[in-house]
Amino acid sequence: MKHRLLGLTAGIALAAAPLAPAMAVTEIQWWHAMTGPNNDVVVKLANDFNASQSDYKIVPTFKGSYADTLNAGIAAFRAGNAPGIMQVFEVGTATMMAAKGAVKPVFQLMKEQGEKFDPQSYLPAITGYYSTSKGEMLSFPFNSSSMVLWVNLDALKKAGIDAPPKTWPEIFDAAKKLHATNPTCGFSSGWITWAMIEQFSAWHNVPIATKANGLDGFDTVLDFNTPLETKLLENLVELQKDKSFDYSGRTNTGEGRFSSGECPLFMTSSAFYPSVKANAKFAYTAVPMPYFPDVKGAPQNSIIGGASLWVMAGKSPEEYKGIAKFFTFLSDTDRQVNLHEVSGYLPITKAAYEKTKASGFYDKNPILEVPLKELTNKQPTENSRGLRFGGMVQMRDVWAEEIEAALAGKKSAKEALDTAVSRGNQMLRQFERTAVK
Repeated sequence: MKHRLLGLTAGIALAAAPLAPAMAVTEIQWWHAMTGPNNDVVVKLANDFNASQSDYKIVPTFKGSYADTLNAGIAAFRAGNAPGIMQVFEVGTATMMAAKGAVKPVFQLMKEQGEKFDPQSYLPAITGYYSTSKGEMLSFPFNSSSMVLWVNLDALKKAGIDAPPKTWPEIFDAAKKLHATNPTCGFSSGWITWAMIEQFSAWHNVPIATKANGLDGFDTVLDFNTPLETKLLENLVELQKDKSFDYSGRTNTGEGRFSSGECPLFMTSSAFYPSVKANAKFAYTAVPMPYFPDVKGAPQNSIIGGASLWVMAGKSPEEYKGIAKFFTFLSDTDRQVNLHEVSGYLPITKAAYEKTKASGFYDKNPILEVPLKELTNKQPTENSRGLRFGGMVQMRDVWAEEIEAALAGKKSAKEALDTAVSRGNQMLRQFERTAVK
């Protein structure tokens, strides 16, 4: 209705003053992968921006899963009709960086458009993932999260467990006790490779690969088949036999097993918060990821999940001006505070985090500070800054395939991880050949 009124007003102006031309609204396509309550957040952000001015119109379009959205965007670029803005999950960063000529780096865009933009104002644990080694931001952080352990407090009480588990041995013990009262599942996880390889390694300050997990160069070599990772998988394999641990898939499609009450302990993204809040009919909380207490220095810090907004190349000057203004709009402190509080995603600026904390919000909503405390637990190391592997979307499937083989009893945990590393390294070498000239 707002835009109809704008059009009507423009028409009246033309009739009164024929020489005054009507200004065309520049449409900017925004492809995204947000579902459920977070899709509503995306739509509201677009509507609020569109209502705040009359020159630009952000048009959000859901394109499927993160992987689907990435693939659709790449195909659209090749066909010459890419969107202006594309949401890409964090593990697609290397793929986007290697797509020469397909993207316009955000630091360049903001400078060219004269928009106030200080990378230092954003949380370093978030921006580091999307920046060059010089600190130049390539994409705009949008929905950042980390991994937490979701806990059904009523189920714990029923099983005689006094407090949420903090360590992996406590998780294994609790899973067995919970299984007695929840026959189909004691403990589970979404995003199996993000949980059991990527976050697990960072949280224990051990490398996933050389070259700072690929952040310092494409010629990285995977090495997560150590005794520590093997011990974790061996325990999961043993618990899977009677479903004390029960596998819930490669992505987040099994998250409903927690909110329905089926799996009382569930590791997945902190961004699961709106869904839990809307659907759980039991007392719940979220706590930091478990760690092995015999690992020196653990826990270290977690790494981010979620996605950032990439600006695609080949757009008109008007579109770029509108995109830059939209990013400035998104960075507003009060808007970031609100976005954090309603979506469960992290505030991307230091000012928004500080304002949220000062307001006392976390005193009443401690769950939403858990991922922030994980990310800032200690200064990031080369093992915990993040990761940047080419072809990561496909490589995650390979890693998951090997974990699944171990959980099904077809391979030993060590054999599965050895094969995951070997196959992954082959994929990295292939990516190098196609991406690095």
